[in-house]
Amino acid sequence: MKAHGNWAFVKGVPSMEFLPPLGPPEIAFAGRSNVGKSSLINALTGKNGLARTSNTPGRTQELNFFVPEGFSGAMDNLPPLAIVDMPGYGYAKAPIEMVERWTELVFEYMRGRVTLKRIFLLIDARHGVKQNDLDAMKLMDKAAMSYQLVLTKTDKIKAPAIPRMIDETLDKIKKSPAAYPEVIATSSEKSRGLDDLREAIAKAINP
Repeated sequence: MKAHGNWAFVKGVPSMEFLPPLGPPEIAFAGRSNVGKSSLINALTGKNGLARTSNTPGRTQELNFFVPEGFSGAMDNLPPLAIVDMPGYGYAKAPIEMVERWTELVFEYMRGRVTLKRIFLLIDARHGVKQNDLDAMKLMDKAAMSYQLVLTKTDKIKAPAIPRMIDETLDKIKKSPAAYPEVIATSSEKSRGLDDLREAIAKAINP
């Protein structure tokens, strides 16, 4: 992913009618608020501050699209990949209207976007899978959208706890029909697991 040069923010999508035209294969990142989505996207692309755009006021509840620069966007000159930063969920004080809007936007995107190849659902290694993660997984199962769990912030737990957390996370997806049966452990701060994640992305867009 770094080999494609600089990445750029394309647009924020607050509702389905604002989606960009179908183009390159897309992979999306989802997860609870403060799970480390922005840090992981920045680490993957090698561009610090890229995903910070999604944290500006007014964009927190949008689907944010990023692509590598240097492509015109014409059908014969499409980027090889688009990254979608999905709005975080799990705000303790989020009003019900916000939760409903998030659910509707995300579900419609997952169900109707043929270029979306996989969602990487991020799980904070310090806390494991929570109820709102399970709710998100049920939504993806309902949409028949392939997703894969990724542990973040593994540098914040002791090394022997990492394989145990992987096993616990795998146990959570045993009965999830849309879940990819492998868990990737990462640390943006220590650059751990990034190559494993890049390999998973490559397999997702080039099965």
